[in-house]
Amino acid sequence: MRPAVEQARMADSHPDHVLVPTLGRPREDEALAYALETFPAADIVLLAVITPLDAPLSEGGILEREDRRAQTRASATDLLESVADAASDRVRIETAEGRPGTVVPQYAAEEGIDHVVMYGSRTGSTGFFRRFLGRDIAATVVDRTAQPVTVLD
Repeated sequence: MRPAVEQARMADSHPDHVLVPTLGRPREDEALAYALETFPAADIVLLAVITPLDAPLSEGGILEREDRRAQTRASATDLLESVADAASDRVRIETAEGRPGTVVPQYAAEEGIDHVVMYGSRTGSTGFFRRFLGRDIAATVVDRTAQPVTVLD
């Protein structure tokens, strides 16, 4: 795993609080593992983002709100357990509902986050398909977040 994009605003190379958002997508475990390895002294927040029912990444109307929240939290717990056996005491799981491109920067600003690490896939698709599939989430987070953001490819 390597950082594909690292935001230029590198105010602190030793952050105390790192945010790793999870949307339930493949390879997000790499972002968590990277954050744990790269920032060994930092407290890590694994932010399980619950997309609204009308968002393109949503599970749709299949699950009720509380079921979706419980399922998202369970998925984040599974992700944590798959990566961070010894370091799990440095990671806490939080949940937030909303569009990831809005929720992640807002959470980072309000909760004193020093650095954001996330997985983002590069794709050749553009336009409607790119927006529909949510491929722009990492770019949106980078653009809207005041803190440094590392995007793993």
